[in-house]
Amino acid sequence: MSNKILDNKIGEKDATTLREDVELIDGVYGELNEADYLSGQTAPVFFGSAVNNFGVREMLDTFIRIAPTPRPRHTTNRDVKPEEDKFSGFIFKIHANLDPKHRDRIAFLRVCSGKFQRNKYYNHVRLERDFRFSNPYSFLARQKEVIEDAFAGDVVGLFDTGNFKIGDTLTEGEQFYFTGIPSFSPEIFKEVQNKDPMKTKQLEKGLLQLTDEGVAQLFTQFGGTKKIIGCVGELQFEVIQYRLLQEYGASVRMNSLPFFKACWLTSTDPKKLEDFIKYKQANIAEDKDGHLVYLAQSEWFLNTERQNNPDIEFHFTSEIHK
Repeated sequence: MSNKILDNKIGEKDATTLREDVELIDGVYGELNEADYLSGQTAPVFFGSAVNNFGVREMLDTFIRIAPTPRPRHTTNRDVKPEEDKFSGFIFKIHANLDPKHRDRIAFLRVCSGKFQRNKYYNHVRLERDFRFSNPYSFLARQKEVIEDAFAGDVVGLFDTGNFKIGDTLTEGEQFYFTGIPSFSPEIFKEVQNKDPMKTKQLEKGLLQLTDEGVAQLFTQFGGTKKIIGCVGELQFEVIQYRLLQEYGASVRMNSLPFFKACWLTSTDPKKLEDFIKYKQANIAEDKDGHLVYLAQSEWFLNTERQNNPDIEFHFTSEIHK
């Protein structure tokens, strides 16, 4: 846009200010190096306003231009290439009550190789069962439509009745799991206390479904019933508390707990692990799959326990249990 057109559009004074601001931004950020972006070294920054529809098209156009093409992905057996003929994919997100009127649960599948087809049977590796999907969806905001097929890089929404967890792999029969899928170790912990005993079942269901979505992790006190939610940010607790009330009718309070980190426990010596659990019961919990977790009070406590228990492995993700 020429200087004269810009002056006429927004006025000379505002145009001058805009030019100065753009010059400042260019000086601070410089040109985007696409190679650095694709290698994960840098990230583009966009300035705009969705409310005022300013800069939105530019952001979308740039995203389409520089977004990486599907790449090979690591599995427990080998690297899967996107151009392979046979289908494979993994569940990277689960969302409960996407449509509150129908109480649905959608598992989002990323296609990693081959071609996904509607009504074709695929192997659920973890469950060792075959599933077919009669109504796979593609989503655009709140709009959805049934699709017949999808290819590497595409995302497909699958109706789920509780068969999927984040990280689950679907294939045409080959047995492997995609690796490197984030399974974070929480750093903020709160006990969930039910404010209405009449809503206990609703609370249990809500906690299971909402923590299945992957933004929080649910732990149960070892040998007890205390429910503990672990997150990486305070806002996530507020969201869970709100959704429990609005979507499940369960009113809760969240009480902070003095824990620093969650570590999954494994050991080649069952007796050493048994003794550790016995003496550290106040810090031991189980995740949703029944795996043992140590809740460390501080970095010092964690380092001390790791040094004092060389026969026990302290893992910062749950991926080791796949």
